[in-house]
Amino acid sequence: MDTINSGDTAWLLVSSALVLMMTPALAFFYGGMVRKKNVLSTLNLSFIMMALISIQWLLYGYSLAFGTDHGGLIGGLDFLGLAGVGAEPNPDYAATVPHLAFAAFQMMFAIITPALITGAFVERVRFRTFLVFSLLWATLVYDPVCHWVWGNGGILRRLGALDFAGGTVVHILAGFSALAFAMVIGPRVGFGKYPFEPANIPYAVLGAGLLWMGWFGFNGGSALAANGLAVHALVTTNTAAAAAGLVWMFLSWRDNKPSVLGIVTGAVVGLVAVTPAAGFVTPLAALLIGGLAAPISYYAIKFIKGRKLLDESLDVFACHGLGGLWGALATGLFATLAVNSAGANGLFYGNPRQFLIQLVAAAASAAFAFCLTFVIAKVLNATMGLRVTEKEEAVGLDISEHAERAYA
Repeated sequence: MDTINSGDTAWLLVSSALVLMMTPALAFFYGGMVRKKNVLSTLNLSFIMMALISIQWLLYGYSLAFGTDHGGLIGGLDFLGLAGVGAEPNPDYAATVPHLAFAAFQMMFAIITPALITGAFVERVRFRTFLVFSLLWATLVYDPVCHWVWGNGGILRRLGALDFAGGTVVHILAGFSALAFAMVIGPRVGFGKYPFEPANIPYAVLGAGLLWMGWFGFNGGSALAANGLAVHALVTTNTAAAAAGLVWMFLSWRDNKPSVLGIVTGAVVGLVAVTPAAGFVTPLAALLIGGLAAPISYYAIKFIKGRKLLDESLDVFACHGLGGLWGALATGLFATLAVNSAGANGLFYGNPRQFLIQLVAAAASAAFAFCLTFVIAKVLNATMGLRVTEKEEAVGLDISEHAERAYA
């Protein structure tokens, strides 16, 4: 017990609270972008993850992700029900905080990741099928890849892949899973024929602002200590968000008018991109990472929507999938041991191997997430049905799935 640092523990507890807040913040971010008849349904898709995944994580999710390694692919069952996860620190993961505090912090990441995917299929998904999907996805996709990247003995961790706070584990998985799910469920009725008016853009602005705030716990807390690295991660996080928001503003201004929804989306994309790099790169590198993430996602959205290729409703793939992919690769370019001696130098610091490692890790995780999500969605579509009926979709999911209205 005498190895526990009270400052580190306090910071991790605060960070856990900040990261949990990001899930209802995401609910408002997404909820503001859908039509009025689907606001409650969209809010609930995120909120219910706090209940469902909290229980899954306690019962077996944490054990699969961080338990004793089995072949570099999955954790063992030694932490079932959080057995043996208590007040003593676990030196394999965080030597100065209670093991239970580390498990709680990681739980918040497990909660928000499937919530991110929901933006791909809002306004048409059957709620009961979504619950089954989320449980299967957390177990079969998130927990194994979390072990690969962060688990002691994980195959990508052994390879040397760098992911400070979840660019691969959270954003690449969510983004490429969203792409697969959207391909299976199909477009909303009327997609491409008439515009879908956002219900409440101020909700989206509020949600984005709270996400920005919560990301300081997301990235800063991933230092797992109240130290200089946590401060550094906070600064790089803020820098990337600011840069991406500004660049997105100028891009949308050039096309028409500076979109408020676009500005806040850009800031979120910057936060996504800097997530794997926050504790490995300099603030100036974070500025470049965020500034370049904005056009990558901006033009991907324009391409997909302009050609009506796919109804991936709230652009999860373009923002999180491609933003996370760029962030993972950028970590291989800009990482430097001068920032974090526990990391590595990237390509621009004389180590091209690190870029190749990042490329392999990102590609493997994206392919695994896409393929397995596609299979899960296909099986559920054949057995339970992924989407509501056309009549239920026309009425709106607030009424048809929950018998409630967001607006009287």
